[in-house]
Amino acid sequence: MIPLLFDRERAAPLRVLCLGAHCDDIEIGCGGSLLRLREWYPEVEIRWIVLTGDERRAAETRASAKRFGVEPSDGGVVVEAFRDGFLPYEGAAVKDAVLRRRGDFSPDLVLTHYRNDRHQDHRVVSEIAWNLYRDHLVLEFEIPKWDGDLGVPNLFVPLEASHVEKKLAIVREEYATQHEKQAFDLDAFRGLMSLRGVECRAPWAEAFHARKLLLSASR
Repeated sequence: MIPLLFDRERAAPLRVLCLGAHCDDIEIGCGGSLLRLREWYPEVEIRWIVLTGDERRAAETRASAKRFGVEPSDGGVVVEAFRDGFLPYEGAAVKDAVLRRRGDFSPDLVLTHYRNDRHQDHRVVSEIAWNLYRDHLVLEFEIPKWDGDLGVPNLFVPLEASHVEKKLAIVREEYATQHEKQAFDLDAFRGLMSLRGVECRAPWAEAFHARKLLLSASR
């Protein structure tokens, strides 16, 4: 396996944009990777945009993001109030909501949903990410759920047990509204990270779909 590296000596901090359809998607899909990135790049700037969420769920997201080092009070966390399950039918407004925030933050890395995710909201967010961030590195995370649409990812972020346990603790403690949902299964989240770890010879891992990478000489 060949590692993909960002320059640790870069003058500006690494910038990461997380785009999620629902309030717990980012944590479930890439929470461990965000913890890992903070270790590798202590000055990393992370922004968080979620497209659906009432005020209670938005409060959960702000509390959760803060534990990942994303400060809600400085504009680092945005939760829109589009209707859960109906994003395809509000596509233009959803795209405008993301577009409004594009000008003041040009990310080095965009983390969002898998393009072939069978959940309609997830799929729309992925399509918008690719439409608005064509010149950026976009990695698509995976969400285990009823649809059974896990694919064959080709990029892995190796994790240690500490990342796994912290991610799961945050998800469990900050998303009380989701505890009764069948898909909100910590054992399933843990199992997927274990499986992806097997696939990349690491104790644990999160996996992503990397559709376009540009090979170039260092500048």
